[in-house]
Formats: sequence, C-alpha cells, structure tokens
Amino acid sequence: MKRTVFIVLVVLTIAVLPADAQCAMCRAVLESEEGGEAAKGINNGIMYLMIFPYLLIGGIGYFVYRSRQKAKNDRN
Repeated sequence: MKRTVFIVLVVLTIAVLPADAQCAMCRAVLESEEGGEAAKGINNGIMYLMIFPYLLIGGIGYFVYRSRQKAKNDRN
C-alpha cells in the first residue's frame, strides 16, 4: 500500500501541466508588454504563492494520519 501511494505521488509530481494563474486584468496589462518576461515572472510568483495552502493542509493531514496510526498501534 505504501509503495502504491509513493508511486502515485511521484507520478503526480512529475506529470505537471502548465497553468496560467493570472487574473484577467493582470493578463491584459502584461500582454501589451513586448517580450512577455514580466508576465512570466508574475505568473510564476502567483503559482509559487498558491502552493503554500496545499502544503499546509497536506502537512496537517499527515500529522493527523500519523497520530491516528500511533493511537491505533498503542491500543493493540
């Protein structure tokens, strides 16, 4: 079971699809610029900031899972 979960997590980590996370106003302003380097930078920053809530929820979920497993093993 642990091996399957590990393999699924690795595949999900590797198989990343590109996504644009800009609002319509940011996109309109940045598309008018030549080259689009600022747009790429802002998009990368938004994606970077979006990952922290998922990391926090995942970390909390892991600690809850670990504490429940520990309590289950202590009862036996």
